[in-house]
Amino acid sequence: MTRRKILWPNLFNDDILERKCICGNFYKEVYIMQKALIGFIVAFSFLILSFPSFGQNAPPPEGGILPKISLPVPGAEGYRKYLGLNGGSTFLIPQIKAKVVLIEIFSMYCPHCQKDAPVVNDLYSRIMSDSNLKDKLKLIGIGVGNSDFEIDFFRKQYGIKFPLFSDGDFSIHGILGEVRTPYFIAIKIGKNGTHKVVYSKLGGVGDPDEFLKKVKGFSGF
Repeated sequence: MTRRKILWPNLFNDDILERKCICGNFYKEVYIMQKALIGFIVAFSFLILSFPSFGQNAPPPEGGILPKISLPVPGAEGYRKYLGLNGGSTFLIPQIKAKVVLIEIFSMYCPHCQKDAPVVNDLYSRIMSDSNLKDKLKLIGIGVGNSDFEIDFFRKQYGIKFPLFSDGDFSIHGILGEVRTPYFIAIKIGKNGTHKVVYSKLGGVGDPDEFLKKVKGFSGF
């Protein structure tokens, strides 16, 4: 007995679709529905990040403290050195060797984050070129809803030099009040390891010079 081979249609190949539509409109209708569904999913995912949350958590207030956020110690030695981390598998943000840590909450699917990426790179370059600032102010990014693969793609796509961390399950996003993106938080770290939030606002960097002046102002540099 010869087993019949079942050929499933490739619904995302326009050439094959047109040939199969000679026998009717079924495949074309399914194709259109699937494309519409994908478009809806992408749009809905962006809306989740674009509107405020109605959950119990709220963004960290200025003057308060940052919720406990555990991040993996980077595998790259350059990132570990930049953050001042020695060994271990995870770390807390206030353990970063700096006086102030600036945290960008972003998503690779956020068009505002994509547009702002070169500006944030410029900000990072200005910090690193200032000998009085580069060891005091450190910058990291957390990609909400992004996997390690997506974070790496975003890093390569925009040539980002500072450490980025994934938040694929939205757990960090949740404890930060499900903020819209991009969102910047800065914490000032005391000598005894305590810290307080000195900046917590929605929006991009804007003008790097003005933003850096603002950072220096609330940091006391």
